[in-house]
Parts: sequence; structure tokens; C-alpha cells
Amino acid sequence: MVGSHVAGFLYPLSGFIVGMLVGMTGVGGGSLMTPVLILLFGVSPASAVGTDLLYAAITKMAGTTIHGFTGTIDWRVVGRLAAGSVPMTAFTLFALSRLNLGGFAVHHLITTVLGFALFASAFALIFRSRIVSRYGQLVAGLDPKRIRWLTIATGGMLGIVVPISSVGAGALGTTALLLLYPRLPTARIVGSDIAHAVPLTLLAGLGHWMLGSIHWNLLIALLIGSLPGIVLGSYLASRVPEAALRFILAATLVVAGGRLVF
Repeated sequence: MVGSHVAGFLYPLSGFIVGMLVGMTGVGGGSLMTPVLILLFGVSPASAVGTDLLYAAITKMAGTTIHGFTGTIDWRVVGRLAAGSVPMTAFTLFALSRLNLGGFAVHHLITTVLGFALFASAFALIFRSRIVSRYGQLVAGLDPKRIRWLTIATGGMLGIVVPISSVGAGALGTTALLLLYPRLPTARIVGSDIAHAVPLTLLAGLGHWMLGSIHWNLLIALLIGSLPGIVLGSYLASRVPEAALRFILAATLVVAGGRLVF
């Protein structure tokens, strides 16, 4: 890992930059923070994932509170996602507990899943509008019962990917909800995705805590930087071209994913 004096400055700075980008684009912090911790700071994959999960849970609690006050959360959708994600998160954590988190096999598993999750997130960022416009009407024609089960299945998929990689609750979850609920206003889609991310990342983060893969000093340093960063990013969101930002972010995710997988 980076020397303590340098890290004392760089960790909050990284939290600030990632928080600002999250506030500006709505992209989940795990898509950015976990690769930064692994590739730039040399944090072990398990510690990077575990620390980032609790980091995401704390920051998204604030976002959920705001969306709750503004009425932009569909709790029916949140409940359906959680019905799939909570049991699958528990199962995934149990499976991880049977492995040696410091061993090569887990290191390879986390970096591989993380890399492909970054590729998928980048794809969702770039092609989200095309995906929704092409398949939205097809999905909208499905009966409500099938939509409910597809939502639960989406939650289940996130319950596997997120505890392993800390990535997916943002870009992938939002894209799936846009497909499944095209009639919901975008603000309610985003609010519902953020609200669901709280129990998902909190449960996964607490599981990693029990597994001993949380770096508490690192978590505090990241939060010191990220909380003001999110506030500034939210303020700048309407003042920066979103399309350009999403393209830059997607390219960054592809590069990071490539370094992790290949």
C-alpha cells in the first residue's frame, strides 16, 4: 500500500474526486473507487471491496433520505429488488466465508468479476438509451407478474455480483429498472435504485466486516473526502455536459477492467 503520509492526503482526495463524479453522473462509487484502491493504492481486492461496500452504504443512506423526502422512491420496486438481492447476498457471503480471502483463488475471483462488472457498467453507460429504446417496448408488453419476477431476478443477480466486486448497484441496476419500468419517471428509477443499494451494500459490507476484510482507517479517510465531493458534484451536475462525462467514465472503466482481467 501507499506510504502512510502520502496516503493520508491521497485517500481523502480520491474520495473527493470519486464523490464529485458520483454526484455529477449518478454512477455508483464502487465502479470507480474499488479499481482505484486496487490498481493505484495496492489495497488487497477483498479489503478494497469490503471497505467500498460500507463506504457506498453510508453515502447512499444520505441519498435515500433526500429521495425519500422528495417522494422519488417506489418502495414496491425496492421491495422486489431486495427480495432477490438480500438472500443471494447472504448466500454469496457464506460462499466467500468458506474460502481464504487472502489466497490467490479469491484474489483471482474478485479481480475477474470486478473487471467484467466494469465492462458491463461501461457498456450500460454508453448504450443505455439505445438499449431502453430498443427493448423497452418489448418489456413493457409483459404481464405484471413476469415483471415482478424479472425484478426479483435482477435483485438476485446484483446480490451475487455486488458482494464480490462492489460494482453493479448503480449503472447496471438503473439500466435494468429503466427497461422493466419504462413508465416510471427517471427520478423515481434513480431514487429506487439508490434506496435498494442501501440494504444491499450494507448487508454485503457487514458481511465483509465479519470476514475481516474492512480497512477502517481507509473507510474514514474516503468518507472525509467523498461527502463534500458529492455535494459539489450534485451542484455541478446541471453545469457539465452529461454525455461527455459518461463517455470519459465509460472509457476509464474499460481501461480499469482491462488491467484487472488481462
